Amino acid sequence: MTTDGVPTWEEVARDHGRFLYNVAYRLTGNDDDARDLVQESLLRVRRGLETYQPGSFEGWLARIVTNVFLDEVRRKRRRPVQALPDDPDRVLPTVAGADEVAVAAGLSDEIQAALASLPEEFRVPVVLRDVADRTYEEIAGSLGVPVGTVRSRLHRGRRMLRTALVQSGALE
Repeated sequence: MTTDGVPTWEEVARDHGRFLYNVAYRLTGNDDDARDLVQESLLRVRRGLETYQPGSFEGWLARIVTNVFLDEVRRKRRRPVQALPDDPDRVLPTVAGADEVAVAAGLSDEIQAALASLPEEFRVPVVLRDVADRTYEEIAGSLGVPVGTVRSRLHRGRRMLRTALVQSGALE
C-alpha cells in the first residue's frame, strides 16, 4: 500500500480480483467475457489509481467494471457480430474448467440464466445492488442516472427476474 492509503495495482489485482470477476460474470453471464471484462477493467484501474481519492474502493471498482461492460455493449451495437463461417464444425466451443465453474457458482444456474435474460438496463442495477452490494447512490453514479431511476429499474428488474425464475420452475 502506498503512503497515501491507495493500494498498488498489484494489490488491487490480488486482493480484489475475485470481486471484479464476480461482478463481471454476473453482468456478462459468461466466463470468457467476464475474464475479458476483468482484464480491461484492471487496465483502467492501473490508469486511474494515480487520481483515485480514498473512499468506497469496491464501489469505485464496481463502477469501473460496469462502465467497461456498458462501453463494450455500446461498441457491439455499433459493430455487429460476424456470422459463423460456412463450416461451423471448425468452430470449437470453449469449455470452462471445473475450478472456473466453481468460482462462478455463487449463484445457481437458474438464477444466472434468469439474470442473463434481463435487458441490460435492468440487469446492471440488479447485479450491482444484489450481487455487488452497492448502494443506490453508487449505482446512480456508475450509470449516470438519478437514484429514482435506479430504484425503478431495480424494482422492474427484480420483478422480471422473479417472473423468469417462476417460468423456469426454479421458483414457485
